Amino acid sequence: MRNRVINGRFIVRQSRPSMGRGLFAAIPIRKGDFLLEYTGRRIPTSYADTLKTRYLFELDEEWTIDGSRRTNIARYVNHSCAPNCEVQLRDGKILIFATRNIRQGEEFTFDYGDEYFEEFIRPSGCKCSFCSRSRDIVPA
Repeated sequence: MRNRVINGRFIVRQSRPSMGRGLFAAIPIRKGDFLLEYTGRRIPTSYADTLKTRYLFELDEEWTIDGSRRTNIARYVNHSCAPNCEVQLRDGKILIFATRNIRQGEEFTFDYGDEYFEEFIRPSGCKCSFCSRSRDIVPA
């Protein structure tokens, strides 16, 4: 898949090594700006727990959004332990906002939360830029 520019605001392209594709800013973004909604099919959380896909976003104990369809460009927002975005749940919708100014070309990230981190990220080690940079620092 080539780089894709979407709505003039987003670019989907290769992220850091071992992280697959990511979502990047095609233009500068201001702190507080609404970016996009995480979309998909609404499914019972009990059913979501049986699925293999990693594109599940739990709304509550009863409902989960299956965001695995490629039309859900929010699925390309990767995890970071030092994110530049945050998720807000409003009226059953998953909305993503910038928590600081984001430069053109910078990758959008948010914290996936403890449950996802423990199940999927910790076993292979976090590869976000914050953790990768921390591993590269050699104590004096």
